[in-house]
Amino acid sequence: MNKYGAEFFGTFWLVLGGCGSAVLAAAFPDVGIGLLGVSLAFGLTVLTMAFAIGHISGCHLNPAVSIGLWAGGRFPAKELLPYIVAQVLGGIAAGGVLYLIATGKAGFDVSGGFASNGYGEHSPGGYSLQAALITEVVMTMMFLIVILGATDKRAPQGFAPIAIGLCLTLIHLISIPVTNTSVNPARSTGVAVFVGDWATAQLWLFWIAPIIGAVLGAVIYRCIGCEKKA
Repeated sequence: MNKYGAEFFGTFWLVLGGCGSAVLAAAFPDVGIGLLGVSLAFGLTVLTMAFAIGHISGCHLNPAVSIGLWAGGRFPAKELLPYIVAQVLGGIAAGGVLYLIATGKAGFDVSGGFASNGYGEHSPGGYSLQAALITEVVMTMMFLIVILGATDKRAPQGFAPIAIGLCLTLIHLISIPVTNTSVNPARSTGVAVFVGDWATAQLWLFWIAPIIGAVLGAVIYRCIGCEKKA
């Protein structure tokens, strides 16, 4: 239960910190943090939680990451469902807290997006379904390659949280204009359930694409990262 609790609160922090920065601070009058600030916020949530709970649960905070680690031979199948449940519940709990905060401002309208992921007319840059699919698959694939590489026993020890946090920052810098960046089904679900309508209708993509990307990343790393036998 310690592991599941850690995943719940870790994902709670990721969604509250990352989506909270997008909803509350990205375009705040005159001193908004913008896309760079939101990208850093997502990276910092993972970096800080990796140090805080990495030794407890591995700090997955993401169903796609858990599935990718399983595909990469680093995580047992029996743990997948409870990890994913804990992550999704943590994301929804964070979405609820963010909703309570955001609606404290007069005129706030959750239908405006609430940091939800989308494609087509709901893409920040108007990108198509195909573009969104490719983006989410490729970004999650690279995320898993970095995660598996940084946590490999042959990698420099103690630096994995920094590499993983910076990787997530870079992913957001690239892909926020396309999909608002998911690469994480729990993050997408955590805010989409409060928007409903188009956000839940498009949510399928932000489950399927990250999972496909995660498995691809795991397969690629197993190929390029296997130890050579003497």
